[in-house]
Amino acid sequence: MRLLTGHARLAGVLGWPVSHSRSPRLHGYWLETLGIDGAYLPLPVHPEHFASAVQALADLGFRGANVTIPHKQAAFDACDAVDASALRAGAVNTLVFRDGRIEGSNTDGFGFLESVREQAPGWSAADGPAVLLGAGGAARAVAAALLDAGCPRVTLVNRSVARAEALARDLGGAIDVAAEAPLGGAALLVNTTSLGMQGQPPLAIDLAPLAASSVVADIVYVPLETPLLAAARAHGLRAVDGLGMLLHQARPGFEAWFGVAPRVDAALRATVATDIPKTAA
Repeated sequence: MRLLTGHARLAGVLGWPVSHSRSPRLHGYWLETLGIDGAYLPLPVHPEHFASAVQALADLGFRGANVTIPHKQAAFDACDAVDASALRAGAVNTLVFRDGRIEGSNTDGFGFLESVREQAPGWSAADGPAVLLGAGGAARAVAAALLDAGCPRVTLVNRSVARAEALARDLGGAIDVAAEAPLGGAALLVNTTSLGMQGQPPLAIDLAPLAASSVVADIVYVPLETPLLAAARAHGLRAVDGLGMLLHQARPGFEAWFGVAPRVDAALRATVATDIPKTAA
């Protein structure tokens, strides 16, 4: 059993609730396999106590923390400095405490791009237009990452057109809004909604217009194989599940807190996916 010393590096995940988070298992696996003197803890914090909790963690010598629902905007406001990824995403999911300062970034877009590159080898954001379903925080991070990585055009499709238009205005650049998904000519389709998640209705969309070279990605990872991904594979398309985004977005924070660049591999995926249903019930 790995034992901590007085020099142990500490980090964790702030959320309300936080019991559902798989981040402790994810980071715990890296700490164990890399033999690092450190710990990563679940930190349930009520929204009204968030700012004081972050300051307390910094004062206690924590190296930083991940931030999950509903604290990502509050985390942005709590930072002394935020990087370009956080500014583009409008939210913070990774905090680093350094020299008495609270620094914030958003690694969701990085995690998404790395996941697609891993699961669809040879893919590039510059391959062609992308269609994003949804206009929430995840859509914003993914859209910003795609545009910054050279995607020629991103189209947002959302039930609330006004919300999608507001997001498009905020991000700027080659981004459009459409009432129906323009799949003809799209190189990438991304579901950033909760449709297809366990307990939610499946996402109903006809994938026939997509070219054989297109990639279909779903940020939902419960179940691992959503109905959308199953349909994509049935059409012979490359499918990218949401678990990869979760795994890869954790890498920058872990390296900042514990001083080692971790790897995402099959053993990590199997460990984190232990209790995740493989297909929809």
